[in-house]
This record gives sequence, C-alpha cells and structure tokens, in this order.
Amino acid sequence: MHATCRALRVEPLTAEAFAPFGDVIEARDAGKRVTINRGRAERFHDLAFVDASEGRGRPVISIVRSQPSPLPIRLTLLERHLLGSQAFVALPPAAFLVVVAAAGARPVIERVRCFLPASGQGVNYARGTWHHPLIALNAAADFLVLDRAAPDGEVDCEEWVFDETLLIEDLGA
Repeated sequence: MHATCRALRVEPLTAEAFAPFGDVIEARDAGKRVTINRGRAERFHDLAFVDASEGRGRPVISIVRSQPSPLPIRLTLLERHLLGSQAFVALPPAAFLVVVAAAGARPVIERVRCFLPASGQGVNYARGTWHHPLIALNAAADFLVLDRAAPDGEVDCEEWVFDETLLIEDLGA
C-alpha cells in the first residue's frame, strides 16, 4: 500500500507543453498541410516521428480498447518503451488523459505531468518517455495505436512503481 498521496494537476494538451515527451497528433496548420485527391481532401502530413526500426522491430497498427476510469483516479506506476515510439489516437474522438514523465533511468514523481487532449488530438510518446497506460474517462474508448512490434522473445516494456500514489481528483485546468 502506498503511504502518501500526491495531487496531479490536469493541463490542456498543447504541442509546446508536450514537446519534451513526444508529439501531439492533430490536424493543425503547424504540420505539412497539402491538398490531395484532386482537391477533394487535405492531408496533414508527417505529424509525428514514428520510431520503430531498433533491432529487428517493425511498425504495426493496432486498436486498443480502454475501459473508463472514474474520478478520482489513483496512479501508482508508469511504463516506458526503450526501443520505439508509441502513438495513440482515439476512434472516434473520446475523452482521455495522458500522464507522462521525462525519459531517464526512472521517472521523477514531482515532475509527472497530466494532459487532457482536446477532441481530435492524439499523442506520440517518444522512445523512452515514461507514461501511464491509457486512461479513458467517460466511456470505453478504442484507440488507433502505431508502435513497434518486437521480434519473438524480446521485451520492450519497463514499469516503475512509485512509493506514493498520484491522485487525479478533477479535470479542471
């Protein structure tokens, strides 16, 4: 049992605030915006760095279904992947939280941050970024995931369990 509890403030997700942890995925003018399909569509191109080629890894696309977490939410661990990035986009847009800490030997609990993506935003965790598993808020949610498939027998997920609990009590910014 964790003896102490630390409040974690929820912040709006912006590309600038999230930059130390990876990329925000969204249809925005900051991306390379091009007209395609003879003018019938716009492509917001190259919005995140997909990092999947370490060792014999390869990029894969999956769907993950996350069950909702009612408030208050108690967090006791973070995980990281040292061999590739991971991108998550809700299908259709759904309310979820993104909890991250900077890459390093272990996450620093005092520097853990929590972001609330706007509708239509997703994230791409840079290789080595500590993050909490998906946290859907109001209902079960499906997420399109683009990450690295490991060869058989290779493990690329490390977990860190905190000595104290992080608590998300409300979504106010």
